[in-house]
Amino acid sequence: EPDVVPSRDGVLVVRHENEIGSTTDVSTRPEFADRRTSKVVDGERLTGWFTEDFTWDELRTLRCRERIPALRPESAAHDDTEPVLRLTDVLDLARAGGVRVVLEIKHAASFARLGFDMAELVDAELREAGWADAADSLVIESFEPLVLSRLRGRGIRVPLVQLIDSEGAPWDLRERDGAGAAPYASMLTPAGLDALAAEVEGISPAKALILEPDGDAHVPARFVAEARARGLAIFTWTCRPENVFLLPPYRLPGGDGAFGDFRREWAVLRDAELDGVFVDHPELGVEFFRR
Repeated sequence: EPDVVPSRDGVLVVRHENEIGSTTDVSTRPEFADRRTSKVVDGERLTGWFTEDFTWDELRTLRCRERIPALRPESAAHDDTEPVLRLTDVLDLARAGGVRVVLEIKHAASFARLGFDMAELVDAELREAGWADAADSLVIESFEPLVLSRLRGRGIRVPLVQLIDSEGAPWDLRERDGAGAAPYASMLTPAGLDALAAEVEGISPAKALILEPDGDAHVPARFVAEARARGLAIFTWTCRPENVFLLPPYRLPGGDGAFGDFRREWAVLRDAELDGVFVDHPELGVEFFRR
């Protein structure tokens, strides 16, 4: 599930965010010290190094780092050993390995203000890589509905999925509609699901929305069945075993980084018969959900 953000020269780069100070070794590279700056991304002021200020040739010299090393020291042990990848690199690896891809478009509205049309960039790279019609191998998702709509308008024929956060409103709608922007919560009402069913093939709500309807962490939310009745596929994010990422009823002693009773939490999602889940530990996810 690669998240993509652009380089200065319009190459789609696989990073969780465009700020890469915490996910690469860029802060240790003296030749890039003057690139450190502050920007507003989706309304949040961030300070660091940003992909759009680097060419791809510069980004390819960086090495990746674990984003949350205090929680995941085993992952952090691999810091500075792996290069940053382009979307094209991931698509080639996926095709060679027979793996399907879920492509997430990040911060489309914020990048548009900087002159990057994310729909156009994604469209061009998918067509060049031969993935524009790969409906059995590719899904595209975003928190921002307008970029998904633009992709559909460009003739991309793969399933589209609307990501739904547990609070707030999509940033592109906030930029367009201001205080009147429809919140994420409205997407999960009967009327909201009707509208989504006409635009996308699936929804991917935050895990807590499914696990904790009306404060009950033991049954899936009603909208799961309502979405399925409208023909929408249903995914959720992100299944993680550490206490800090579990809902309170499933946490165990040992601190934030210790594994809690994650199997009991995940069982609610498994029993809801979702179309897919996102996990940070694939070995745990495959063992549990495919069992």
